[in-house]
Amino acid sequence: MDTTSKVSGDADQALDDHLDLDSDKLREECGVFGIFGHPEAAAITALGLHALQHRGQEAAGIVAFDGKRFHSERRLGLVGDTFSRREVIDRLPGSSAVGHVRYSTTGETILRNVQPLFAELNAGGFAVAHNGNLTNGLTLRRELVRNGAMMQSTTDTEVILHLVAQSKRNHFIDRFIEALRAIEGAYSLVALTNKKLVGARDPLGIRPLVLGELDGCPILTSETCALDIIGAKYVRDIDNGEVIVFDEAGVQSHKPFPPMRARPCLFEYIYFSRPDSILGGRPVYDVRKAIGAELARESNVAADVVVPVPDSGVPAAIGYSHESGIPFELGIIRNHYVGRTFIQPTQSVRELGVRMKHSANRAAIAGKRIILIDDSLVRGTTSKKIVKMMRDAGAREVHFRIASPPITHPDYYGIDMPDRESLLAATHDLEEMRQIVGADSLAFLSIDGVYRAMGEPGRDPAQPKFTDHYFTGDYPTPLTDRAEASPQPRQLSLLAEAS
Repeated sequence: MDTTSKVSGDADQALDDHLDLDSDKLREECGVFGIFGHPEAAAITALGLHALQHRGQEAAGIVAFDGKRFHSERRLGLVGDTFSRREVIDRLPGSSAVGHVRYSTTGETILRNVQPLFAELNAGGFAVAHNGNLTNGLTLRRELVRNGAMMQSTTDTEVILHLVAQSKRNHFIDRFIEALRAIEGAYSLVALTNKKLVGARDPLGIRPLVLGELDGCPILTSETCALDIIGAKYVRDIDNGEVIVFDEAGVQSHKPFPPMRARPCLFEYIYFSRPDSILGGRPVYDVRKAIGAELARESNVAADVVVPVPDSGVPAAIGYSHESGIPFELGIIRNHYVGRTFIQPTQSVRELGVRMKHSANRAAIAGKRIILIDDSLVRGTTSKKIVKMMRDAGAREVHFRIASPPITHPDYYGIDMPDRESLLAATHDLEEMRQIVGADSLAFLSIDGVYRAMGEPGRDPAQPKFTDHYFTGDYPTPLTDRAEASPQPRQLSLLAEAS
């Protein structure tokens, strides 16, 4: 017997059984957190960032103010890599702090881009953390540089610092609002000055921002799950277009923009937010189960088990199972203990290690007709591997169901998304996609189905209630940078990283 062939065959089988199913997932760039007036501000901020880790895994930072000076700790890596250590928290004294977790949209994350960004202005220190993306950030950046600004990072968040610094207004809030009036796109901002904690949400409310309270101290953060981890009380969502200010005198709310209908990002409900968060009064977990139920009503098929792609496909698969009456099974098992820096000495063994995050549960799927539920389909590269893994584990039929509509357009509001040519649904019809992923059948949830899961009768093309351009091509804000850039829109991300 050829021993080399036997070893190679075993390795191939292991590669088929152990896959990294996160490699073709969409990424949300940031999570923000801020607290004002609490003696353990930095430690609480670190806990809040732990809860927001799903929103960005490449870098984390905290800026604290002790009444006299600002203190900053910014690091590459996970929150727990740095901020679980007591000596680090001790270097962040003060009763107010802002924090940030980040996922970059381009290549390597570098320390100078890690937020919160901080600058000394003529009125004092100013730290800002940003979730979102400015669609005119490059245009503003070029103008600022022409006027003498010296940029220290490649993130669009720095544009906000310079706009505030160059404002001629007398009061900080007036300067801050003037800066907001100059920017376009999606943003949730949490900022800290010598005297204030400030939050702001873009006029359409595309990116989320919520208000909480702990021991009488205000908290601003991206999701309610960050309030839950510290035992804080949820107060309300920050309104679209609202600027909220906390200082020793209390709280002030400003509405500097003309009234607009809110259009929050649909993908926050479909994928990005943690399922235990509540956004816009809607429990994310319940929405995802409702999405699964709609998917079952639209495209059910005879099968033996419903299998989620973990972890994001689980709530939709539960909803699909309940609606269809087909049993739910964990046909793919995720290993949560494979580290991000799990490094092996050779390429072949390294591939094994990378792919050990997910394994087929043969006992649950062998000989069965399965309905495989995933939250989205992007390039299709990972979907193809998932279907093959199911077949190699003995599945008799694999019916692939996607708990969102086809993604046909790129995003410019804070989601790391390929250019249109790399989106499978933008360049192939349904049958072609089915053949590429290798499924017996393939179906997506309709756009009206998503709206029904959100409690709406369907999508009103004249007045859509959510930001859904990745499905419809309906971009709700100007795309100034894209219009002024080269014909390849994705080059925007290569020139200036999103927040």
